This record gives sequence, C-alpha cells and structure tokens, in this order.
Amino acid sequence: MVNFNGVITEEEVQLSVSNRSFLYGDGVFETLKVLNDQILFFEDHYFRLLASMRIIRMQIPMSFTLEYLEEQILTLVRKQGVQDSARVRLTVFRNDGGYYTPTDNKVSFVIQTSALSVKSYTASETPFEVDLYKDFIVPKQLLSTLKTNNKLIQITASIFAQENGLDTCLLINDDKNVIEAAYGNLFMLLNGQLITPPISEGCLNGIMRKQILKLAKELDGIEVLEQPISPFDLQKADELFITNVIVGIQSVTKYRKKEFEQTIAKQLLEKLNQAIQA
Repeated sequence: MVNFNGVITEEEVQLSVSNRSFLYGDGVFETLKVLNDQILFFEDHYFRLLASMRIIRMQIPMSFTLEYLEEQILTLVRKQGVQDSARVRLTVFRNDGGYYTPTDNKVSFVIQTSALSVKSYTASETPFEVDLYKDFIVPKQLLSTLKTNNKLIQITASIFAQENGLDTCLLINDDKNVIEAAYGNLFMLLNGQLITPPISEGCLNGIMRKQILKLAKELDGIEVLEQPISPFDLQKADELFITNVIVGIQSVTKYRKKEFEQTIAKQLLEKLNQAIQA
C-alpha cells in the first residue's frame, strides 16, 4: 500500500522509465518515524524537506503545507494499521521530461510505510564494529547535507562493510576528516567533550542530530561542540555513537583495536524517550 500524489492504492505504483529520480537521482526524501499515531519531529522534517526542494530548484506545490503532508502520511499508516510504530519514507521527485535540463520543475510524491517491531528507542547490547571507508569521499558542499536520491557513497560503503564483517562504515570528506556513518550522524565523546562534525564538513543535516545536540546540553559535566573529527581522534575517544530517527542512538563498541563505553549514549537515550513521551 502506497500514497502516490494523494491517492492511496494497494497495488504497486508503476513509475515511467522516464522518471527523473530513476534516470538522474532527481529527488529528495525524508525518513520518518510514526509512534502512537504521531510523526516524531515532523516540523523539523517538513522544513528540511522544503529547504532541500528550494536548494535543488524544485517548484513547491501550494498544497504542500505541513498539515497536508501530515494528513497524507497518517492516513496511510492508519489504513495499513501500523500507526503504533512505523517507518515512513516520503519521496519527492521532479516530473518526467527533459534530459539534464528538466521540462519543468513540477513534482510528484510517493509515501511508503512499514511496521517497526520496537516502539521506544532502546540501547542495543549487541557488539557494533565500524571502520573507515576510503574508496570515495563526501565533498564539503551543500548538496552533501541533503537527503537526495543519489546515495551511491552510502550504498558502496554499506557493501564494503558487509564484505568485511563490519556493521557499518564511517565516511570521510575532502580534508580526510570523519563526518558521519553510512546511515546516520556521528558523535564522539572525548575528554568530557561531546563532539559532532559541523554541517559545513559535508555531513547530513540530520533531524536526530538536532535533537541529540539539544539534549546533550542538559547533561552535567559535558561540553557540546560542533567541530571536525580526524581519524586520529577516534583512537582516543571514550565513546562513539551514530544517530538517526529510526534507531535513535546506535553505540559503536569497536573501531579497529579500540573499544568504547556506552555511558553517555544510554543517558541520552533515556532523555530522548522522556522527551518523546512528554
């Protein structure tokens, strides 16, 4: 069951082979979490989506209000019966026509959803090992911070991780700084400082990143900083963790020969769940 331009259908949507998202990656998307019939952090997702559309020069329909898109998402999850806990993908792509230069900038959207087995954000006790991915770099530019339909670096990094017995990989930018994981933002605890790369490094402008930055400032004895992270910093860190809206916080337990604690990550998970319940 999907929602295609406001029409919910139980059949698979057949997109044209001329679809610009298929041909050129000409689209943006949001991954959202629905919990107890509410979309978490939806206002943040909504404004990021509109900002992304403006940056890549898509025409934003007059109908694309916060209330309209919220209704389209919740109607779909309710019809599927997954409103208690669901993963949602909202994809917006430019309509067919043209080659690199589109015929026009009008857009279509597709909403897909699936059930999640766990409602609250929980700390995983399973070992989680990462390493650097060096085959390709993420350029320090505005496009790198958007959730576009071109995710080849994240895909190849994930395949590399699978081939090498890793849980995921950490990505680097032009300056060889570590900026994020293949599927989320990166935080590092080092000598009482909780550090995450600034958006100017080319990392995703993550929704959960924003929440964790806010919650971390409430922790006693922790200084929160946005500054570059070098690969050498990882070997000295006390904690590493990855954030996204689906898992919340994923602690890294091992990077090469270095093993990490999970103390601050667990404290932040508790605060995150309290904030959601409130």
